[in-house]
Amino acid sequence: MSSLRKVALAAAVLPLLFQPCVLRAETIFGAMEKAYKNNPDLNSVRAALRATDESVTIAKAGYRPQLGISMSATQSSLANFNGGAIGARPADKFSEDYYKTDVQITLTQQIFDGFQTLNNVRYSEASVRSSRESMKADEIQILLGAAQAYADVARDQQLVAIRRQNLNFLKEQLKSANARLDVGEGTKTDVAQAEAQLAAAESLLASAISQLRQSEASYVAVVGEMPKDVRQPVRASKAMPANLDAAVAVGIREHPNVLAALHAVSAAQYQVKYAEGSLLPGVSIQGAFDRHNTDNPSESSDRDYSGASITAQVKIPLYQGGSEYGQIRKAKETVGSQELKVDYARLSVRKQVMTAYAQMQAATAAIASGRKQVAAAKLALQGVIEERNVGQKITLDVLNSQQTVLDAEESLVTAQRNEVVASYSLLASTGALTVQSQGLKVAEYKPEEHYEAVKDQWFGMRAANGK
Repeated sequence: MSSLRKVALAAAVLPLLFQPCVLRAETIFGAMEKAYKNNPDLNSVRAALRATDESVTIAKAGYRPQLGISMSATQSSLANFNGGAIGARPADKFSEDYYKTDVQITLTQQIFDGFQTLNNVRYSEASVRSSRESMKADEIQILLGAAQAYADVARDQQLVAIRRQNLNFLKEQLKSANARLDVGEGTKTDVAQAEAQLAAAESLLASAISQLRQSEASYVAVVGEMPKDVRQPVRASKAMPANLDAAVAVGIREHPNVLAALHAVSAAQYQVKYAEGSLLPGVSIQGAFDRHNTDNPSESSDRDYSGASITAQVKIPLYQGGSEYGQIRKAKETVGSQELKVDYARLSVRKQVMTAYAQMQAATAAIASGRKQVAAAKLALQGVIEERNVGQKITLDVLNSQQTVLDAEESLVTAQRNEVVASYSLLASTGALTVQSQGLKVAEYKPEEHYEAVKDQWFGMRAANGK
C-alpha cells in the first residue's frame, strides 16, 4: 500500500474513532426485559413464592422421626455431726458433696395420624402451584406495565415535539402579522390574536414537558432506569389471538389467575381431608435410652444404671369438645368459597379480554381516520395561508386552521399509543404476555428449581438469598 493511501485511510478512520458512542435505541421489548429482571415488586413476589415452597418441607416433617436429648445434673451436700454424738462441738461438723447426672435420649416416629400428614403435604403442594400461577400473573402485569410506560413516554415525546413545532409556527405567524402591520396590510387585532395564540402554545408546551417528566418517572418505577432514545412502538403481533372468541377461550382456560384459583380449590379440598383425619386414631412408637450416674454415699438404692425402652401408643379420639367438627365444616365452606372464586376469575378474564379487544379495535379505527384528518387539515392550512396572503383570509383564519392541525396530530399520537397499550392488554388478559411468547432476551425465572432443592431437605438454615 502506498504512503498516500495509508494517509488517506488514516484520515478516514480517525474521525470515527473519536466519535461519541451512540446509545442503542430502547425498544418496547427491551423495556419489558429490564422490568422482568429488575422490578422490585416482582422480585418480592418471587421471594414470597420461595417462602411458600418451604411449607412443603414443613409438612413433610410429619413423616420423619423426632430425636431429642434431655440432660440434668444435681449437686447435693450431705451434713454429718460426728455421727450425732451428744455434746459434739460445732467444729466436729463436716459436709460432703455428691453429684447425680441423668441423660435421656428419645426417638419418636409417627406411624399413622389419620392421613393428616399426607393431606397436609398435598395441601402445601397445591398451595405452591397456586402461588406459582399468581406469580405468573404478577409477571404479566409487570410486563404490561413496562409496555404501557414505554408507550406513554413515546406518546409524550411526540406531543412535546408537535407542540414545539406549533410554537415555532405561531412565532412565524406573529412575525408575519407584525410585518403586515408595518406595511399597512394588517391590523393590531391580527397581532394581538397571534400573541394570544402564541402564549397559549407556550403553556401547552410546558404542560406537555411536565407530562413527559411524569411518564419518565413512571417508566423508571417499573423498568428501573431512565428511557433512552425511545421510538414509536407498534401494536403487539406475537401470540395475538385470531379473533375475540379465540381470545376469550384462551383466557378462561389458560390465564394464571384462573389456574391459581383452580389450584386453590384443590388445596381447600385437602384441608377438608386433613380436618377429617382428626376423627381417626393415631399410632406412634417411641424409643428411649436412659443413663443415671451418682456418687451418693448415703443411699444404697441410688446407684448407676442404664435402661432402654420401646413404647407403642394408640390414640383413639372419641370427643374433643366439638372443635373437630367445626374445623371440618369450616374447611368445606372454604372449598365452596374457592370454587366461587374460580367463577369470578373466569368472568373477570372474559371482561378484560372483551374490553381490551374493543379498545384495540377503536384505536385502530381512530388511527386510520386520524391520518386522513391530519393530511386534510395540513392541506387546508396551506390553502388558508395562501388565501391570507392574497387578502381573502385573515390571521385568525390561519390560527384556527393551525389549531385544527394541532388537534388532529395530537389525537393521532394518542390513538397510536392506545392501540399499542390495548394490544398488549389483550395479550395480558389472555395470559399470553410472557417471556417466551414475546421472545424476550432475558433469563426466565424458574420457580421449580428452588422447589426441587428444598422440598425434601432435612437440614440446613441458609435461604436462597444467602441469609
